[in-house]
Amino acid sequence: MARHADVVMFQQNIPWTSFPLEGEAEPQPLIDIRNQVTLAHQNGLEPLFVVDPLNGLNRSEFMGLPFGWKASFASPQVRQAYTDFALWILNTFHPRYLGLAAEINTYADAHPEDFPNFLSLYREVYAAIKQASLKTRVFVTFQWEDLNNLFPGDNEGRTACEINWDEVEAFEPQLDVWAISSYPFVYFERGADIPPDYYMPLLGRTEKPLAVAEGGFSSSPVASFSGSSQDQVDYLSALHAQIGSRLDFWIYLLLTDFNTESYADAMRKSGVGSPDVTTLGYFAFVGLQAVDGSAKPALEVWDALRGQRYAP
Repeated sequence: MARHADVVMFQQNIPWTSFPLEGEAEPQPLIDIRNQVTLAHQNGLEPLFVVDPLNGLNRSEFMGLPFGWKASFASPQVRQAYTDFALWILNTFHPRYLGLAAEINTYADAHPEDFPNFLSLYREVYAAIKQASLKTRVFVTFQWEDLNNLFPGDNEGRTACEINWDEVEAFEPQLDVWAISSYPFVYFERGADIPPDYYMPLLGRTEKPLAVAEGGFSSSPVASFSGSSQDQVDYLSALHAQIGSRLDFWIYLLLTDFNTESYADAMRKSGVGSPDVTTLGYFAFVGLQAVDGSAKPALEVWDALRGQRYAP
């Protein structure tokens, strides 16, 4: 990764039972994070962080809540563990960027009754972070295709490309960066079909820095989605041309494709349900390298764009 990047994103699920810390020995999940950060520094990569309470493959649900905990941001247990983990990351690693949720608009769509509880928790933790470190840029990420109402059945009756700005602006003014995820292959058949102004509404809606916190385009067809090597190139080019000058950072989801059968087997053995296994498979060919490590055409484009703009 260090040959193709300057930063690495650690999007960590909350180790709910690791807090409060007791004694000198840290729980293993926190040790694992420390070790990952050490590896990043050894390879010249700056760690960025996103605290993630949700299931990355189904953001309508929490990830790994202990038995008996209520799945709600109103739960005192959830709020305390979330706060403790975010502040542990802040005080341990002093990151420049600290995200407090990923693709939170998808949870807001699924649980509008609980979204105000998350907002209040976010504001509390934002204030605590700023009290300790004014320079840390705090944010959440928003799923761009969902914000644009491109998923049938999840559009709340709105038309395609009618943007749910209310879900973003609910966080203002405590939002230091407007960060999105974007996987346009779930809607556009080709990378060339991405409209020339697809990302540009962001430019006129805020003067704050922008970021792509995750994203990509499949280089091969998977399930009902199309994809080719050229589509990856066109995706990178569209993002760069439309909002590249305003990006604080740009995270591409995967450097290398993964073996779906191997991951599916491991996930099932750990008790992960079939719907999540299927969803993971949609991203098997999003990498800029094939499983064997051979470069796809988009990797050369990525390296060229990085050389132009994206070193922090």
